[in-house]
Amino acid sequence: MIDLSAIEAALNPHHLAVMGGFHAKDDPTLPEGTQTLVLVGPAEPGFWPHLLAQPEWQSGAADPIDRWSRRVIGQIACDLRAKALFPFGGPPWHPFYQWALRSGRAWESPVRLLVHDQMGLFASYRGALALREALDLPVTGASPCSTCADKPCLTACPVQALTDVGYDLAVCHSFLDRSEGGDCMKNGCNARRACPVSQAYARLPEQSAYHMGQFHK
Repeated sequence: MIDLSAIEAALNPHHLAVMGGFHAKDDPTLPEGTQTLVLVGPAEPGFWPHLLAQPEWQSGAADPIDRWSRRVIGQIACDLRAKALFPFGGPPWHPFYQWALRSGRAWESPVRLLVHDQMGLFASYRGALALREALDLPVTGASPCSTCADKPCLTACPVQALTDVGYDLAVCHSFLDRSEGGDCMKNGCNARRACPVSQAYARLPEQSAYHMGQFHK
């Protein structure tokens, strides 16, 4: 019988974990017959070193993380008789932001980005499993932002590209073009790092630097 513990057991060898889920009968955004959607993301510590050792990364071909995600999560989905869905490969794009909110483990942060109960503002999803079974799901909690008195994410961006009114992408890229943006390029977005939950999540600077490089090409 498929349950969350069986899914976690399938994900663990790949440094992946369940990052939330919800019941989704007759949801038009999901494959027909889906009863439960389970969101999948990196399990830290250890995800980045594991990924760097995989053939998709070693080959030097484009999009190694996406190709690895398709292979690994796709195989897990087949083994569980589920359907693998991904946040890349569109259009059309699957609504991962809305799915994350429905999971009860991610919320809109003060700077409008997703904040996750474990990953903080480093919220990241490598895929999702659409299952035909209605799984028992744990009770979820409240947003960590509700008890965050200082809300450092609101003031951490040196050029205020991330604020409570949204994300000014042009201002962000302009800043990253300059020498002052080197810290964000090397260690990851300053606003994301300022989140107390992010700081407790063992994401390596090298991983953030890679994603910043992909973002700011």
